[in-house]
Amino acid sequence: MAKTSSTSATAAVPPSYEDALGELDRLVSAMEAGQLPLDRLLESYQRGAELLTFCRTRLDAVEQQVKVLEDGQLKALNLGAR
Repeated sequence: MAKTSSTSATAAVPPSYEDALGELDRLVSAMEAGQLPLDRLLESYQRGAELLTFCRTRLDAVEQQVKVLEDGQLKALNLGAR
């Protein structure tokens, strides 16, 4: 019997880092509650891993943009000086 597509395989890419982080937070809370059936727990874990990869990738991309803007050197953000 062919297996139907899983939730994690068809889950959409989050529109933003913040959305991914929110979904990841909800998944972790549901998993920690201990009320999910085993199959759903596995799907949640897989989706969480995808979201974590997405978040890390976005953070790395932003860090690279900051390095480019600062001529390759990370500098302290000075919000008070103008």
